[in-house]
Amino acid sequence: MTRLALRGVACLRGGRLLFEGLDLALAAGEAALVTGPNGVGKSSLIRIAAGLLAPAAGSIECEGARALMAEAPALDPELPLGAALRFWAGIDGRPDAVPEALAAVGLADLAPVPVRLLSTGQRRRAALARVVASGAPVWLLDEPANGLDIASIALLEGLIAGHRAAGGIALVATHLPVALPDAREVAL
Repeated sequence: MTRLALRGVACLRGGRLLFEGLDLALAAGEAALVTGPNGVGKSSLIRIAAGLLAPAAGSIECEGARALMAEAPALDPELPLGAALRFWAGIDGRPDAVPEALAAVGLADLAPVPVRLLSTGQRRRAALARVVASGAPVWLLDEPANGLDIASIALLEGLIAGHRAAGGIALVATHLPVALPDAREVAL
């Protein structure tokens, strides 16, 4: 059973309380859209849900592996894209998932190209391919639409919809419009 629950979560950064008392429970097929202006804690909430940042108060429970798409793609810039993705997919025990993930984000032809040569939008889609290849049922996406054109945003929305239809969870923090039908809104 896939599940993500935040109970009474508070975030303190640099001595400043960004939010408190945040409650959110997501089950298989559900999503939440975290919105708000810059600096209110959207990225911090994603990092808390990922287990990378301890909450100042409250608790997080997650059943199922988590995959994080942060601002940086976390891909070795010197490696060809396919090899950089295989590194992470290998850690996840899914090295064979890379070709399908690259095709899903429209980057299959760029597998031999060094990551450093990719455009901003291509790097964002490569980071999404890393999430797709992970096979994780819980997707934590921080500003996934940044640097994407309209067609790539539609691709992102389709991948999230497919993930949810297969029983996955998506927690998406964004200041750009991303269509997530029936998603809970968390306004910070």
